[in-house]
Amino acid sequence: MRLFKAAILAGTFAILAAGSAFSADVKIGFIVKQPEEPWFQDEWKFAGQAAKEKGFTVVKIGAEDGEKVQSAIDNLGAQGAQGFIICTPDVKLGPGIVAKAEANQLKLMTVDDRLVSADGKPLEDVPHMGISATKIGETVGQAIVDEIKKRGWDMKNVGAVRVSYDQLPTAVDRVEGAISVLKSAGFPAENIYDAPQAKTDTEAALNAATTVLNKHADVKYWVAFGLNDEAVLGAVRASESVGIPAANVIGVGIGGAESAINEFKKPAATGFFGTVIISPKRHGYETALNMYDWIANDKEPEKLTLTSGSLALRDDYEKVRKDLGIE
Repeated sequence: MRLFKAAILAGTFAILAAGSAFSADVKIGFIVKQPEEPWFQDEWKFAGQAAKEKGFTVVKIGAEDGEKVQSAIDNLGAQGAQGFIICTPDVKLGPGIVAKAEANQLKLMTVDDRLVSADGKPLEDVPHMGISATKIGETVGQAIVDEIKKRGWDMKNVGAVRVSYDQLPTAVDRVEGAISVLKSAGFPAENIYDAPQAKTDTEAALNAATTVLNKHADVKYWVAFGLNDEAVLGAVRASESVGIPAANVIGVGIGGAESAINEFKKPAATGFFGTVIISPKRHGYETALNMYDWIANDKEPEKLTLTSGSLALRDDYEKVRKDLGIE
């Protein structure tokens, strides 16, 4: 009997050891288009948490253009990775990314931005975790409408800066979601001014918004919205540079990035009124776990998972972040 029990224990330990060894052999790439951005830094951080819990390895790679994406995938293949998660710098690279992944025998998931085919249709066979961009935009629009009413502004006298980056479908969906709510509330369509940005950062948004504000210097009250926090912060900085008081500006961003939180922490309120916080934890932690389960347990992820966001303001952002598992 003792020998039998010893054999069972030995077998159990062998299975556990084998499982542990296999976990250690799992290597997953996590490729992002803007590695310097706080959002992607947070995704990497939470992917690292998943890796620590399960015992696998995450290889973090920044790839700002198509050539670097191709090189990153080849690099992962050479390292013996079994799969990767990517937020591509250009969704139209989709067919090439799929082909390169197959050539390197790598499983592929996308996060944030969904790959499209040559005719612009989503590549539905590639598992994707994204953001319900239209609904998040609608949340932005509703926050702006509510605050306009609270301040007693007449919408006919309010200008809206649409900080745009129309080459990215997600950006279009977000701003159009905001515009749809504004129009439904009676905001005049002719008071919405396009401010196309060359890049998705604060400086590009500032330059684009400054042009609009200078062109319509007679407008006293302004609202601003765009792809992310950086877009709206750029518009807010632009309003400050042309002398518009903070009390006359309502800017609502998207993302809940560190830049937004730092804005809330300033001693005096600025025109940056709020942000719709999207949890990078799900986008980093959950995608990494999904990829791990796909590799280790042959459990393929859902083809499409969409996350939503929560409005955070200067006086409640800490609670919102905690509720989303960020703090």
